[in-house]
Amino acid sequence: MHIWVDADACPNVIKDILFRAARRTGLPLTLVANQPVRVPPGPTIRSIQVAPGFDAADNWIVAQVQPGDLVITADIPLAAAAIDQQADALNPRGEFYTKANIGQRLTMRNFMDQLRSTGVDTGGPAAFNQRDRQAFANQLDRWLARHRQR
Repeated sequence: MHIWVDADACPNVIKDILFRAARRTGLPLTLVANQPVRVPPGPTIRSIQVAPGFDAADNWIVAQVQPGDLVITADIPLAAAAIDQQADALNPRGEFYTKANIGQRLTMRNFMDQLRSTGVDTGGPAAFNQRDRQAFANQLDRWLARHRQR
């Protein structure tokens, strides 16, 4: 099992939760980004800088992910690719992407993208808050507990 992080847009508070979890459990944690990402020292924590380019970090993660791994991302196409490879995908707000909901999420994402391309201001996501942080920590703990039993 491995935890992969789409680190370019991952909030620092979520990275801190992941660093603590990796130190506590000994699970490998890899942050992947187009820019350098500082990580604390630890035998299972590392950072990979990929070449600049659209979806370069996502493509790198997809090439590495294995069944049973966990991918942390807000990127819905990356989450879909992880699910296709029998990995789990969790967004930084504490919501799991699943086979049951990923199709609907992709459809909505594509619809919103079409609206934006025609000039419609669709707004952005709500500000990241304490409730999101707690939801993420709770879901991560549940995932870790389920996978420790395997």
